[in-house]
Amino acid sequence: MKNYIYLAIIGFLFISCGGDDSEPENTAPTVPALVTPADSKLCVDNTVSFQWNLSTDTEKDVITYQIQVAKDNTFSQIVKATEATANNTSIALEKNTAYYWRVKATDSKGLASAYSATFKLYTTGEAVVNHLPFSPELVQPAIDSLLNKTTASLKWNATDADATDVLSYDVYFGKTNPPTAKVSANTSAISFDTTVEPTTEYFWRVVVKDNKGGETVGQIWKFKTN
Repeated sequence: MKNYIYLAIIGFLFISCGGDDSEPENTAPTVPALVTPADSKLCVDNTVSFQWNLSTDTEKDVITYQIQVAKDNTFSQIVKATEATANNTSIALEKNTAYYWRVKATDSKGLASAYSATFKLYTTGEAVVNHLPFSPELVQPAIDSLLNKTTASLKWNATDADATDVLSYDVYFGKTNPPTAKVSANTSAISFDTTVEPTTEYFWRVVVKDNKGGETVGQIWKFKTN
């Protein structure tokens, strides 16, 4: 019995004095904040200097940055993807083209932040009088969201590198993908309310037009009703 008690005490001492040798949990760097070019910037040089604020890392790990530049705001048409250890880089792009860019930070242990907000820019071209509007940005309803109403309020935003251009919108809406029914034409509003049926999936898109003949077709968005 005494031997058992001695062994139990010794075991307890080993447990108490052993300490915790486990590594602290690694955390991802903070999300970079984009600086330049400013959102919706018209760049006169097609070699563009990109800059963002430095991320921080709780464990002081070395951070690298991944920058993506695409021709669409969903980044399905990426034209440049590169890495940088500093918070800036320069990239040569085509002239007279709309681009979208974002950055994320990754630490030396492979843990990455989320991507930054997406900024857009337009590279000017020689003797270009008009620049096409940027792709429309979804406000509501969120993609694949589930609505419990009989009326859907469709909302979006759109901008143009030519600040004086007047924008108008065509809205396509329906149950097929892509939607072919134009439910609103040449409207200046950035919203449209429509009646919907229950337990149905809907698709919609917006075409942005400026007052100089420029036109940009937006991506297809979708939602369901309960």
